[in-house]
Amino acid sequence: MKDIFDAITASQNELLDRMTDATAWSPSDRMLAWTAQFQEWGSTAGILQRGISIHMEKLMQSHSERLKETAERTTAFAHQLLEPAKGTTVLDAWNEYLFDAAQRMTLTLDTLRERGDIYLDHEAAGCPPVLAYDYELVLDGADLPRPCNYMLLKILPPEGCEILDWKRPYVIIDPRAGHGAGIGGFKPDSQVGVALRDGHPVYFVAFRRMPEPGQTLAAVTHAEAAFVSKVRELHPDSPLPVVAGNCQGGWAALLLAATNPDLCGPVLLNGAPVQTWAGRVGENPMRYNGGVLGGTANAMLAADLGHGIYDGADIVQNFELLNPSRNYFGKYFDLYSKVDTERERFLEFERWWGGFFLLNEAEMRWIVEQLFVGNRLAKNEARLEPGRPVDIKSIRSPIIAFASRGDNITPPQQALNWILDTYTDEREIAIRGQRIIYMVHEQIGHLGIFVSSKIARREHTHVASTLKTIESLAPGLYEMTIEDFEGPLMERTFTVSFHERKMTDIAAFDDGRDDEIPFAAVARHSEQQAEAYDVLLRPFVQAMVTEEGADLRRKMHPMRLQRGLFSSRNPLVAPLKEAAGRATRERKPARADNPFLLGETIFAGMVEQSLDLWRDWRDMGHEATFYGLWGTPVARWFGRTHQPGRTLKTEEELLSLPAVRAALHHLEEGGFAEAVIRMLILLADSRGNVRSDRLERASRILTQNEPFRSIPADTRALILNEQKLIVEFAPQAAMSSLARLLKTPEERRLAVLVVQYVPGPRAEMTEHTRAVIDRFIEVLELDMTPGDVLDDPLDEAGAPPAVSRAPVARRIRSAPAHSL
Repeated sequence: MKDIFDAITASQNELLDRMTDATAWSPSDRMLAWTAQFQEWGSTAGILQRGISIHMEKLMQSHSERLKETAERTTAFAHQLLEPAKGTTVLDAWNEYLFDAAQRMTLTLDTLRERGDIYLDHEAAGCPPVLAYDYELVLDGADLPRPCNYMLLKILPPEGCEILDWKRPYVIIDPRAGHGAGIGGFKPDSQVGVALRDGHPVYFVAFRRMPEPGQTLAAVTHAEAAFVSKVRELHPDSPLPVVAGNCQGGWAALLLAATNPDLCGPVLLNGAPVQTWAGRVGENPMRYNGGVLGGTANAMLAADLGHGIYDGADIVQNFELLNPSRNYFGKYFDLYSKVDTERERFLEFERWWGGFFLLNEAEMRWIVEQLFVGNRLAKNEARLEPGRPVDIKSIRSPIIAFASRGDNITPPQQALNWILDTYTDEREIAIRGQRIIYMVHEQIGHLGIFVSSKIARREHTHVASTLKTIESLAPGLYEMTIEDFEGPLMERTFTVSFHERKMTDIAAFDDGRDDEIPFAAVARHSEQQAEAYDVLLRPFVQAMVTEEGADLRRKMHPMRLQRGLFSSRNPLVAPLKEAAGRATRERKPARADNPFLLGETIFAGMVEQSLDLWRDWRDMGHEATFYGLWGTPVARWFGRTHQPGRTLKTEEELLSLPAVRAALHHLEEGGFAEAVIRMLILLADSRGNVRSDRLERASRILTQNEPFRSIPADTRALILNEQKLIVEFAPQAAMSSLARLLKTPEERRLAVLVVQYVPGPRAEMTEHTRAVIDRFIEVLELDMTPGDVLDDPLDEAGAPPAVSRAPVARRIRSAPAHSL
């Protein structure tokens, strides 16, 4: 039976109109409502059952395997005790282990002391970016008309790295989520390192610890727009800059591109949470925090207790609670067990992890209301400031979204489902001249997306290299895949392919979207809760808080205390430095086959498993509590006005858009340039995917050879967009009308040679691709046999015959940009 609450989501629902008048309800309507309520109970029960089932299955599978492994290792430990190594006794092994363990403990405690010293020095210095490169300040946001604590840094290339000013600059926006800036350039093998090695100028958007008075997210976006404008000014001969956003820097990059559509080049989103309600039942517990722990009012209260400042240490603490076994035990045991080699790596990371940054109340409230609880950006309801809505559809630059199945902070659903909510289908992406490319890693964690050197050497390297050619893709939705090609593991080269995708391919990452409906009730409750707090409690809280009290509260935060108290300033800790020096000089590690090292590892594994078990039960209870509170029929009714999703165009409305009608009207207009671009799109559609080497050849044809080279880039893009629409909505006519664009036999022959050159040797083509090329020859009435075209037919050395200049190109050149 039809679900009344799902039906309410549709504005055209007849029953909703009748509900506005209680007297119009007939007995059958009331029975329908009661039936629907029972169905809602069933839907919630189904979600709860599925979630608990998934949690229990993971609990049983994961912990039973770990218990089995522990039992096997315990047996091995007992065997080693009963049969010690030749020439030794158990007592010898125990004494050796005790001496080694004492030295390692001393060195570990000294490392924690040094971490405290680094933290205090870092705080005293204002928490500068933790970049692995030298840099210089280019533009300070504090000096802009709307001041903010952001700044634009130019990365100075290391010795032996040549920067080419004509290459596309990179502008990297790091997340401001409690930590400081620099994680994107934290290691030599990083986003920054990859771009520098390829000769690109690199700029970094960093920020100071304390926000400017009155700073808002709108002021930050204005500053970032000024930064990109400055980069364009410094590199007038290069293409538009790449804007790369990491984590929360990703949605910041989207805000920048949506509010300044002509400013940015390709927009790269690395693990960016945009559709924050999305996720899989039983897998992504962090998204429930707003409903279980409270909404906007909590952030407002925390900011009021901070005298208008929200403490980023609270955000970092939430991240740590997500995986307590790792953050409260595992990383310290790893340091203790490998202190001879792990000390520097531990301190390097802790320098960034322990730098706690602050946000204004207005900034944090916008983030909570518009994104994490309200989810307004994906619903097209976000407003950067009064009278300034943000519509992702207005972005014209290519968007590349990088996500990972192993990311428990920003799962693929949160990184990609905004595409489902923004566009009717993949054809609307093409109609709007947009290119959206996504890539999903199988296992890398959240920080690994922009920290891991392996990821930088593989994914970021190929994203950087393919950005040169990505704008030669026809508008549409693509998945980028990286396949092993050849070479040893650390020097392996890869083949990059772009596969045309549909919305259903993105939806397949999710397990359905019914589980998002209860978030609407949370969003509405959060709004009302915030209003009540603002009117009833806020005046009293603000009256009781002083700047000194707020500063003391920040200093007493557990995240700061654990570092500050365990530093050289504490007279009980200071002697550790001398003791560690003595331990280093007298260091005598236990032998690798010492049985008590195995026992130590077994004990650590049991502690970690105990914490993981608690976390897994907590997450299951967290999810069950959320749906138990917000998944009831009453709660769903309460949240009906905030239901997920936005009003999307119908198929008929897509066909009637001016861009589609204009493209089909000019179906038979154009010349050589339009014909070749149309043929390349028809060829790409026949394959369903494009390899990077073929895309590079197509890019070279469209940018370095005449007649394309003399066509301005914007005009070339508009021609590409228009021809894509013609192929998408009139494929048969697009093929049959080619002869009207190519007037002479010479032009027709040259065009066919060009489209044979792009896919490479005929033996590597698919049967469908060969059939399309044969069809070109037939339609153009050419007397030629298709074969291998290995040299560029438009190469100047080959002196191609003169070709007609396209009237469509001239027409588009004079048309306003928004017409397509």
